[in-house]
Amino acid sequence: MDNNDILIRIRYALDIKNKEMIEIFKLGGMEFTKEEVLLILTKSIDDYEDDNNENEENIKCDNVMLESFLNGFIIFKRGKQESKPGQPERPALSHERVNNLVLKKLKIALSLTSEDMIEILETSGVFITKGELSAFLRKEGHKNYKECGDQNTRNFLRGLAIKYRDK
Repeated sequence: MDNNDILIRIRYALDIKNKEMIEIFKLGGMEFTKEEVLLILTKSIDDYEDDNNENEENIKCDNVMLESFLNGFIIFKRGKQESKPGQPERPALSHERVNNLVLKKLKIALSLTSEDMIEILETSGVFITKGELSAFLRKEGHKNYKECGDQNTRNFLRGLAIKYRDK
């Protein structure tokens, strides 16, 4: 699952409009036009058949762009946090695994508890313990850290869609 696919799934699951996508990217420190956002959110049929085939009409979402979006989404949902003296204005970009980062940032943005996240995963047919979830949310390098796979991220985003779109 690539970063463009993750953005497409987040947008669908949480029913985020184009105008909101532009605003979220801006809050995260990146400026995009509506046309550019649409190119980021477009996945061609060729991309499904051959991941090495670069479609010139799509904008590839790199890790920096995805993390900027997720940081902007936190600000969009929870408001800007005032920085403390001596603390940098903008959080430094992490170099964590993308799937773990997506779970952490969405947990923060949506004010989810671990129980909420487990429930969301259960709605998509995945049953994990609180310990397994906490391993995904730990800092890389921690002795109990575990890398979150594409399937768990995909199922979490599917569960979000079920929870937020079927209201």
